[in-house]
Amino acid sequence: MKIVAHALLASAAALGLAACSSEPQEPVEQIIVREAGTAEPAVTAAGASTDLAGLAASGKAAFAACAACHSVQPDGASGVGPNLYGVVGRAAGSLGGFVYSDALASSSLTWDEAALDGYIANPSAAMPGTNMVAGAEADVGRRKAIIAYLTSLAE
Repeated sequence: MKIVAHALLASAAALGLAACSSEPQEPVEQIIVREAGTAEPAVTAAGASTDLAGLAASGKAAFAACAACHSVQPDGASGVGPNLYGVVGRAAGSLGGFVYSDALASSSLTWDEAALDGYIANPSAAMPGTNMVAGAEADVGRRKAIIAYLTSLAE
């Protein structure tokens, strides 16, 4: 019995050491089989869901930091910053009842995903002379989620 136990222990130790080998290992191919109608949303390399509803939901959470200055309610009052409901597709500096910086009021910019991305990343660089000096978002994924959320509000 002791011989069998020692043989098993030696085999387990050898297998454990082999797993820690510095020799390159061949990749293991994995196949996942799903039943029809059970496909999951695509996932990017970073693990973020490409599902727009999920992205917009993440954006709603990320927008919480923006809510200190911006409203997103239909016909809601502007705060320190303008109401952003329906901002996607709107001309910059055009929301009635809000006093914009000369830079935004005189720009010919229309808010699309690219313009919003650049502005949210660095408002002062995207629009020199803007009054928005806080709220820059360096994280690309968070900006994309916030923009998806803003886009979803007008749909």
